[in-house]
Amino acid sequence: MNNLVKFKFYETALEANRDKQILAENGINSFIANEQLIQSDWLLSQAVGGIQLQVFENDFKNAEKILTEYQENEKFALEVEHTIENPDFDFVCPNCGSNHLYKDDSSTSFFGISILSNENYVCYYCGNKFNHS
Repeated sequence: MNNLVKFKFYETALEANRDKQILAENGINSFIANEQLIQSDWLLSQAVGGIQLQVFENDFKNAEKILTEYQENEKFALEVEHTIENPDFDFVCPNCGSNHLYKDDSSTSFFGISILSNENYVCYYCGNKFNHS
């Protein structure tokens, strides 16, 4: 008998559904557990182990391979320029020296109100996350 097994755990339903769709496009059936429970009360996430993506036992290795290949290809899918004209900021990435940066407000704001004084930036070119005051 082919049983469902826990394949991967997620913090958000969006990530779980993205991977479910990738697997479906490659002919692998998968199922999401705890999605509605956690969306109705996110405090239960720790107690139930997060949102789970489940696959059949005989698809486990193939599902791992498909998602690994997808993530590797996703890194190289977009070609990003190292240097751009008229950058938004007058500093560069400390990792690669690129001036192609954006300000990351996701972890420092709450409903649009800044809660931290440090400014977080991300480099489009290498993906480096860094603080700049």
